[in-house]
Amino acid sequence: MMELYAHITQTKEDNAEQRTQSLEDHSRNVGELASQFAAEFGCGDIARVMGLLHDKGKEQVEWQKYIQGVTGYNKEFAHVKQGPNHAYVGALLACKQYPTLTSLLAYPILGHHAGLYDYFDYDEIIRSKTIPSDIDTTELDIALSAQKFKSAKPYEYNHIIRMLFSCLVDADRLDTEAFTNPGQTALRGGKKTLIELAPLLEDYLVKLQNKVVKEHKEKLIVNVVRSQVQEECRKKSSCEPGFYSLTVPTGGGKTLSSLVWAMSHAICHNKKRIIIAIPYTSIIVQTAQTLRAIFGEKNVLEHHSNVSYESFCDKDDKDEDKVVQQMKLATENWDYPIIVTTNVQLFESMYSNKPTPCRKLHNLCNSVLILDEVQTLPTDFLQPIVNALKTYQRLFGMSVLFTTASLPVLEGKHQGTLPRITLDGINKITEIIPEGFNLHDKLRRVNLHFDESQSSYEAIAERIAQYDRVLCIVNSRRAAKEVFDKLPTEDCNYHLSRLMCPLHIRETLSEIIKKLDDPKKPKVRVVSTQLIEAGIDIDFPVVFRQEVGLDSILQAAGRCNRNGIDKKGNVHVFSLSEDFCSSYVENSNNARKRLQKDSDWFSPDTMKAYFLKLYKGYTKTFDNINIKKKIESPRYYQFKTAGTDFKLIDKKTKCIVVNYGDAESLVNQIKQSGAKYELMKALGQYTINISKHNFDLLIGAFDKGENIPEGMYFLTNPGQYNEKTGVILKNKFIEDVFIISNN
Repeated sequence: MMELYAHITQTKEDNAEQRTQSLEDHSRNVGELASQFAAEFGCGDIARVMGLLHDKGKEQVEWQKYIQGVTGYNKEFAHVKQGPNHAYVGALLACKQYPTLTSLLAYPILGHHAGLYDYFDYDEIIRSKTIPSDIDTTELDIALSAQKFKSAKPYEYNHIIRMLFSCLVDADRLDTEAFTNPGQTALRGGKKTLIELAPLLEDYLVKLQNKVVKEHKEKLIVNVVRSQVQEECRKKSSCEPGFYSLTVPTGGGKTLSSLVWAMSHAICHNKKRIIIAIPYTSIIVQTAQTLRAIFGEKNVLEHHSNVSYESFCDKDDKDEDKVVQQMKLATENWDYPIIVTTNVQLFESMYSNKPTPCRKLHNLCNSVLILDEVQTLPTDFLQPIVNALKTYQRLFGMSVLFTTASLPVLEGKHQGTLPRITLDGINKITEIIPEGFNLHDKLRRVNLHFDESQSSYEAIAERIAQYDRVLCIVNSRRAAKEVFDKLPTEDCNYHLSRLMCPLHIRETLSEIIKKLDDPKKPKVRVVSTQLIEAGIDIDFPVVFRQEVGLDSILQAAGRCNRNGIDKKGNVHVFSLSEDFCSSYVENSNNARKRLQKDSDWFSPDTMKAYFLKLYKGYTKTFDNINIKKKIESPRYYQFKTAGTDFKLIDKKTKCIVVNYGDAESLVNQIKQSGAKYELMKALGQYTINISKHNFDLLIGAFDKGENIPEGMYFLTNPGQYNEKTGVILKNKFIEDVFIISNN
C-alpha cells in the first residue's frame, strides 16, 4: 500500500533530506486543534470530525502522485503537475456518516480552501460528485448529535457554520505551518494573559492620577467625573456576561473607563482577550498609542488597512524585529490578548465566506468586545450587525460594551418608515452609569448656538478668521476645501479630509495637537470633515459645525472646551447655502429639526427621541443588502453572495496612490519586485479613495501603463497633491499618471 502524505518539503539545492508529514498525522492534528477551538462554544466533537475528514480526498492515488512529483520527492511522478480536487471527498463522507448534520460539517469541509459556497453551487457539487473508489470509507467512531442546535434562531445558524469553518481553517493552517515552517510557529507562542496585563493598567491609572494632582487639576469637574466613571466601571464589571453600555459625554474618559470595565470583566469571567472595534482609522491610531503606552508594544495588536508594523520598532533591534513578525502572524488569527481594529474589519469578517478573514473568528469566542462610537454604525446594515452581535453573545460567550456619548436605540424592537420595516434589537442592554449621575449636566461645558439663516463658504470663513483657536467641521470634502481656501493665508490654518492620505492626516493631527498643547498659545485654525469629531482627543474654545444629526453635533461639541478649562465653550451650528448634502445627512438633520426647539440637547432622553424619529421618519431599511434572505434560510444559504455584498464602505470608488512621503520609493520597489503583500500594506499609508467621476477628471486621457488586481493608481506629479489639502480634484495637465504594475 502506498504511503499517504499530507505534506512534503520541497527539494533544496543543499541536498538536505526532505521531510514528510503523513496524512494520518495531519488529519489527527487538525482534528485535535479544531476541537480545542470549538470547545469554547460546545462543538469540540463536531470540529474534531471536520478535521479528521477535511483532507480525506488526499487519499486518492492521483493526488499522492501529484504531491510526490511536484515536490521532487519521487521523480517517477514528475510529469504529474496537478492533483485532483480533494475537498469535496470529506464533505461527501460527512453527509454519508452524519446525515442530520450535513450543513454544519459539509459546508466548512467543502470550502476550507475555496471558501464557503452559495447553496446552489454547494448542492451541485454534493449531488454530482461520488466518493472515489480509492478512498477508505470506514466510518468514524465518534457519535454526534444535532440536539444542541434545535433552539438556534434563523439568523444564528449561518454564524455557527462560519464559526466551525473558522476553527477548521485556522487548525489546518497552523498544523501545516508547524510542519513546513516550525520557526514561524515558534513565534506565535509566549503571549501574556489578561491576568498578567491587568497590573499594568492599574499602574498606568495611578501614575495618571498622580500627574493630575501634581498639575493641580484635581478640582476640575472633568477629572472628578472621569474618576467617578472609572470607579463605576469597576463596580459593574462583575455583572454577568451580556450587553452593556457606557454612555458618557465626550471628554468624560470613555477610553480608559471602558478598558477598566473590560479588563475587570474579562478576569472575573475568565475571558481570553479584549477586542476594541473603532469606526475610523484616525481614532484607532490614537487609541492604539494609548494601549501600547499602558501594556507595551508586544501585547497590543493593531489590525487595519493602514497599519505598518515596522513603524513601531527599531529595525536594528533583533528582538524588536521578532515583535514585528509576531504582530504580522497575529493578524491572521487574532491570537493576541488585546486587539484594536476597525468596524469594517470586524463585521465584514463576521459575514465573510473566505478562509482568510474567517480564520480569526473563533478567537472572538469567550472575549470582551468594546464597540466604540457605536452611533456611527450604518443604519442600512444595523439589523445584520445586531444579529451577529446577539449570536456572538448568546452562543459564543462574548460580552459586548457599547461606548458613546450618543447611544443609538439598539434595545427592543423599533419601526422604520413603514410597518414592515423594523429593527429587531437587543433584548437588554445594561447601562453602567446610573441615571442619577446626570453626567450630561456635570459635563455641560459648552453653549450651543443654532443659526437661523444660511451662510456662504466665504461668510463662514470670515467668522472663523475672527478666532485664534477654532475648529470648523463640515459635511463634505468639497466644503472643507472651499472654506479652508477662503481663510486668510496664514501658517496657522489646517485642513483635514479624506483627500489627504492616512499618513498626511496623522502628521497634520499630530502637529495640531502639539500646537494646542503649546503654553505660548499659538494660533490654530482647523477646517475638517467629520473625521475629527469622534474619538479624537483635541480641545478648542470655539467650534463651528455644519448642521447635521444631533449625534454628530454633540460629537463635534466634544471637541470644544473638552477638558473644562474654560467656564463655557461655544459651538455654532450653521447651514451652508452652497453645499450639497447626502441623503443620510439630510435625513438625520431633519430628524433633529423635528425635536422640540427648547429640548435639552445634551440629555440622553433627547438623544433617544432623536434616534426614534430618525428610524421612524427616514429609515427605509435596516438591511440594505437583504442579508435575511441570503443566509437565514437553511436550504438556500448564500455565503459567497452575502460575503461579497456585505461591505460597510462603498466599494464604487477608485483607490489612488498619491506622491507624498515615501510613496514613490514604494512604487518603484513594486515595479521591480511585484506587488508583494508587505509593500502593498506599506503603500496603504499613501492611498485615498475617490469617486469614479473624480477619477476620470484626474487622469482622463493620461491613462498609461498596465493594471494590476489591486487597481491602485499612482499620481506621479507632485503638483497634483497639495501639502495642505491633499489631492487636487482638477486635472493640472498631468504628464505622468501610471498604473502600478507587477512588471
